[in-house]
Amino acid sequence: MIRLHHLNPDFAARFDALVDARRESSADVARDVAAIISRVRSEGAPAVADYTIRFDRHDLETTGWAIDPADCEAAFHALDPGLAHALQLAADRIRAYHERQRPADTDYTDDAGVRLGARWSPVDAAGLYVPGGRAAYPSSLLMNAIPARVAGVERLAMVTPTPDGEINPLVLAAAHLAGITEIWRVGGAQAVAALAHGAGPIRPVDVITGPGNAWVAEAKRQLYGVVGIDMVAGPSEIVVIADAGNDPDWTAADLLSQAEHDTVTQSILFTDDAEFGDEVAARVDRQLATLATETVARTAWEANGAIVVVGTLEDAIPLSDRLAPEHLQLAVADPQALFARVRHAGSVFLGRHTPEAIGDYVAGPNHVLPTGRRARFASGLSVLDFMKRTSFLQLDETSLRELGPATVALAEAEGLPAHARSVAVRLRLNR
Repeated sequence: MIRLHHLNPDFAARFDALVDARRESSADVARDVAAIISRVRSEGAPAVADYTIRFDRHDLETTGWAIDPADCEAAFHALDPGLAHALQLAADRIRAYHERQRPADTDYTDDAGVRLGARWSPVDAAGLYVPGGRAAYPSSLLMNAIPARVAGVERLAMVTPTPDGEINPLVLAAAHLAGITEIWRVGGAQAVAALAHGAGPIRPVDVITGPGNAWVAEAKRQLYGVVGIDMVAGPSEIVVIADAGNDPDWTAADLLSQAEHDTVTQSILFTDDAEFGDEVAARVDRQLATLATETVARTAWEANGAIVVVGTLEDAIPLSDRLAPEHLQLAVADPQALFARVRHAGSVFLGRHTPEAIGDYVAGPNHVLPTGRRARFASGLSVLDFMKRTSFLQLDETSLRELGPATVALAEAEGLPAHARSVAVRLRLNR
């Protein structure tokens, strides 16, 4: 775990190294994924089936490609009532939040008499990737499927790996709750390729969303353009800005809430109190010993964790902006004052009683967020990722005469005479 202090002479250089640390896929992953995509595109179903035997240890011809929606319904009804209520609460709140994201069409006539506007419409089909290997996340299924439903997407095709042919019943239950009836028992880069190009019974989609491992993220990156994607997601990250008014156990738990995701997760604390930072570090060590995920969380914390002591909490904001973290917690008495200064973060959690984990499940905002400093230019998953905007315009003879001469002049200046002529002939100009 890295310790930095703003008064140390090497602070700037060491913080630069923290910002520039690379925790994402290697050239080897990119090469392997390219080969998988190429094979799925050329061979289709046989390639997907072969990779499934190799990586997930089951034969699709035996276990079946598709998961029956009746199995999803049965899984939901078999849930403990408390867990069923939690899933339903999450779904309801996610839906309510995303309903407010639906964009409005525009249609107006300007002073020149030109009718202009834009119409929003959903994509025809969306592919949802749901992890199912080392960990299964029904919450991610809801976070991806519900915005697509709110957008009005008619066909949702879900893919999820089923190691040894087994699938987490919570994932099935969440699929039932989200109304997904097309579920394929495949995962990895080969599943992403199948969604993009089609393979056997899996028909192509228009957009692919959802988190996955390095191979899944790289497959989405390489297939962007064939299909739309939500983002290229890397390892999870959290920045906590906290003062000594916090309970160090709370802060330690917040840092570990992300560290347990993966060995390459990044958890960083900014504080203006060095003693508080030391106490948080001690509590992290103490809590690690109690976690079932200790091995992963400890590796992540020791390799990528950091405690940064700054002069004031305001000094932490530009440093956090350079990291552009996926998650930013402002665990202070007046979070709004700091929040007003924040420029780059995937999602911000305001105050001492707003742990990031609430956002992962039931708060409502989407937990599929930009990582790897991409919050500088990207946003979390939303309804808009499943929609496209079509602009339109309509002129009459009067408005064409108003705008036509300028169009002709510009087209001729650009050396495009056919462009100019298509307007000029309507205006009966000699061109």
